[in-house]
Amino acid sequence: MYPPHSYGGYEQVWRSATDHLRARGHDVRVLTTDTRTGAHERDAPHVHRELRWNLSDAEFTPLRWRERAALTRHNHRVLESHLANCRPDVLMWWSMGGLSLSLLETVRRRGIPAVAFVHDDWLDYGRYVDPWLSRFTGPRRRLLAGLGERLTGLPTRVDFAGAARYVFVSDYVRRHARDVGLELRDTSVAHSGIDPALLAPAPERDWGWRLLYVGRLDRRKGVHTAIEALRHLPAEAHLDLVGGWDEAEEQRLRAHAAREGVAERVAFHGQRGRDELPGFYAGADAVLFPVVWEEPWGLVPLEAMAQGRPVVATGRGGSAEYLRDGENCLLFGAEDASALAGAVRRLAGDAGLRARLRAGGLETAPRHTEPVLNEAVEAAVLEAAA
Repeated sequence: MYPPHSYGGYEQVWRSATDHLRARGHDVRVLTTDTRTGAHERDAPHVHRELRWNLSDAEFTPLRWRERAALTRHNHRVLESHLANCRPDVLMWWSMGGLSLSLLETVRRRGIPAVAFVHDDWLDYGRYVDPWLSRFTGPRRRLLAGLGERLTGLPTRVDFAGAARYVFVSDYVRRHARDVGLELRDTSVAHSGIDPALLAPAPERDWGWRLLYVGRLDRRKGVHTAIEALRHLPAEAHLDLVGGWDEAEEQRLRAHAAREGVAERVAFHGQRGRDELPGFYAGADAVLFPVVWEEPWGLVPLEAMAQGRPVVATGRGGSAEYLRDGENCLLFGAEDASALAGAVRRLAGDAGLRARLRAGGLETAPRHTEPVLNEAVEAAVLEAAA
């Protein structure tokens, strides 16, 4: 996806990188999916929403064999058309999870230099949710790969090592790619960053039991733990949820809050624009990052730090590379609502701890901003083009 039709912070990062390259005089064309979110901002002329995928309501819908081939063939035709039209010096792959990964193989075979910016584990799960490549995984199905390619003209395998040089969002994501058997030759790490406009901390505030979660409503994000933690906190404790993505998950969380007896203490604010986030951060006493999965990196804790708000997080995955317990955050075990509540109580009763975490966060956040990543993106692209 690509803004304004997006649900997460990473898409904002990709647009920032694109805008940076264009401001430096590079001619950049964006090819993305036709997914719409109801945003009213109009696309720039260089953004083309022509690719298709089988994602609907945050789930990959099953397709019949002919539908799989038709979707993949469409995406290849679109790519070939743009390659012929703009004749790129280098191609950038961003979020490819759920898309046609065979596009990487087509570009490799044409000898076009490419850089893949890997901000989640799409190199791993993407192979299994790709409606075309997934038909040729496993020992038995691999025997059909050659026949499938001869009949359709579509690549049935991808030489990932030769398809691009890879820039990972964190060392954790790079290690994971190696652990699943991807023998990538040319890799580096460039951490994702936040909008530098957020580096204007909100004033300190007296503790008022206002807790905030920002991000997608996704089971892996551990929002249910934040809701459960309210049962262990005073009645005045209130949780604001800012984010969207999965309507079914929102309904599940609303029902969960009702079962926990805290429905009136949880507010769902839905997807909000980037310019609205500082207001939510300013109104919070602490920002919760209760992720259950191995988070590839995590922008929300950095945004909260930039705004001078203490962070309570699980520190899983790539986020462990900048979260420091007692220095710029408080850590707790994933899905441990009692521990999360305990960390919040510590903050409530210790103004000195809050001040220390605020200072640590304000020192951490400026090291991870969009301009830092944008420079790394341009350097990688120019090196590949050369």
